[in-house]
Amino acid sequence: MPFTLSISTNPLVNRFADPEDLIAIIAAEIGIGHVQLTHEFVNPSWPAKTLSPIVARMAAAADANGVSITSMMTGPYGRLNHFGHPDAGVRAYYVDWFKTLADVAVDLGCPAIGTQFAILTYRDFNDCDRREALLRVALECWREVAEHAARRGLTWMFWEPMSIGREFGHTLKDCAALQRWIDAGGLPIPLKPMIDIDHGDVSSPDPSDTDPYAWAERFAQASPIIHIKQSSMNKGGHWPFTKAYNEDGRIIPDKLLASIRAGGGTDNELCLELAFREREPSDREVVAAMAESVAFWSSHTEVGRPKVA
Repeated sequence: MPFTLSISTNPLVNRFADPEDLIAIIAAEIGIGHVQLTHEFVNPSWPAKTLSPIVARMAAAADANGVSITSMMTGPYGRLNHFGHPDAGVRAYYVDWFKTLADVAVDLGCPAIGTQFAILTYRDFNDCDRREALLRVALECWREVAEHAARRGLTWMFWEPMSIGREFGHTLKDCAALQRWIDAGGLPIPLKPMIDIDHGDVSSPDPSDTDPYAWAERFAQASPIIHIKQSSMNKGGHWPFTKAYNEDGRIIPDKLLASIRAGGGTDNELCLELAFREREPSDREVVAAMAESVAFWSSHTEVGRPKVA
């Protein structure tokens, strides 16, 4: 199977809200049929009487426009402690929250959900005993969500390796070690890494830890979805693949795909996870920049065929 391209709805949060509007823009203006939907559009915290109709509208709009929700993830306003929170009651709240996210995913025909493995506070991360205890607690939280997700028919889940130790998976070695530990835990459905080629610990003495191509090759087989964006040496932002950023950007499609193939990847989904400041003119350039990024990758990947009226 070919590599596929998708977009994260991260940069569309707050700029769109109605499901019909969101999906129509994705299909007709951005021009893509594969979407990683972030939670802000179908927030599990909303009361059922609010959430259910919006999920139904999202499903109908996706079907009408030929758009597939390929995964669901916490978005820009969901980077929280979750399963690493020091309070058991808060953790229990988020276990239920992610169970509802799994329910939403089922209603949208989506096979997988994900977030960060856990995020610890300074105090908990710096205390080795607390850190190890909370890691074990976090895995049990994932297990409870996985049991529910498996019953509902989801086939896998994912965690996102980050760039600092207390958010986990920040180096190639640490990411691989955590994944081995997760695999040994025997969850009901797989919990896989979803790497981001622009992540990695900039304080690491090993240059491979901030090399996007090293991450792509090392986790090509383990990571079904790979977050991509145009990258610069200073990792200054989630840049789009537009002419201006491609001129001095590090990410070259043929080179990145060669790295993935070298690592054994064959059908990975490359997900454009971009970001745009809430400043003019950037705020009004979001859709055009995303469309240009999709077009830039379209000759290298399968972008899906949305229905455009």
